[in-house]
Amino acid sequence: MYRAEFEAAEKVFSSRFVSTVSGSLPTQSKAIVYSKHGPPEQVLSVKHIPLGPLGPNKVLVKILAASVNPADINVIQGTYPVKTSFVNGIDFVGGNEGVGQVIAAGENVHTVSPGDWVLPITRAIGSWQTYAIAECNDLLNLGQVEGVSHVSAATISVNPPTAYRMIKDFAQLQPGDVIIQNSANSGVGQAVIQLAHAWGFKTVNVVRNRPNLEVLIKQLKDLGADMVVTEEQLRTPEIMRQIAALGPAPKLGLNGVGGKSATNVARLLGRHAHFVTYGGMSKEPVALPTSLFIFKDIKCFGFWLNEWFELHPFSQRKQLFTELLDLVRQGKLKEPTHELFSLSTKTDAELTSAIGASLSGFLNGKLVLVP
Repeated sequence: MYRAEFEAAEKVFSSRFVSTVSGSLPTQSKAIVYSKHGPPEQVLSVKHIPLGPLGPNKVLVKILAASVNPADINVIQGTYPVKTSFVNGIDFVGGNEGVGQVIAAGENVHTVSPGDWVLPITRAIGSWQTYAIAECNDLLNLGQVEGVSHVSAATISVNPPTAYRMIKDFAQLQPGDVIIQNSANSGVGQAVIQLAHAWGFKTVNVVRNRPNLEVLIKQLKDLGADMVVTEEQLRTPEIMRQIAALGPAPKLGLNGVGGKSATNVARLLGRHAHFVTYGGMSKEPVALPTSLFIFKDIKCFGFWLNEWFELHPFSQRKQLFTELLDLVRQGKLKEPTHELFSLSTKTDAELTSAIGASLSGFLNGKLVLVP
């Protein structure tokens, strides 16, 4: 079984390798690529690469926007669970999330047409490029996109689904219940705030202290956050009283940081609460007091969106994206705070440096690459 899983993962990743043989299409793609693991600013480069032939089951896609996520950086570093199988002399296109517009389709393609917006639904397509040739089965047709921006579509397939599933799949929440989370200004954190607000749940949101803290607090409260506090404030008596006055003790804790931050979030959970870890930005282990298990009976879980996608059929994934895009159209799920970097106007050094710095958490929001 392990060999079959490895071969399947290797097949998915190998389909993203850039061929050095020119295809029948004259169009080239400008792409951010790498051929070995390491720090992004050291191993990434920007190249013009030839596109392969448009086969009968393939689609030529213009990338409208592509996001940069922590998992993308981990893949480049070689620390992500799914590894890249490198082949000498062949570059690998970075990025897994983005939105594209169909330019041309092969003769056997009936699921998309030129002009349609599409999302990549497998790791077979590198999104950090201007154009891509993709198998039609690797794309989800977004259908009606009126009221959906390029950035909203380009950031809809990783962070909002993660937030959605963590809120829906663990604690049985009722309107008025409280969620507490760290990394609240991250893409997942912003989505948690908005989805919780739309569904009638309250949120306590923990962020790192910074010079522009008041600006960040306003941004998060404008999204629907009930409380925004720093890591240092979280354990103070006054903040603990404010959390207690907000409603019932938190039934759901969401951890994207680990270390002391995770411990402090878990300490504020109520009895029989659920504590879900989806990230470890601090690279420190999650250490929880024994008393939380004995006297509060909290339940701890991990969540990985890749696994959820693997365990659920395409119809459920499509339904998930449909619901999220409906919330976007209703104005209940806004595009994340972001910073645009153009492949056309930024220098190669600026692009690779920005991607390398994206994990710092102090950029002007999520990094989004545009043509």
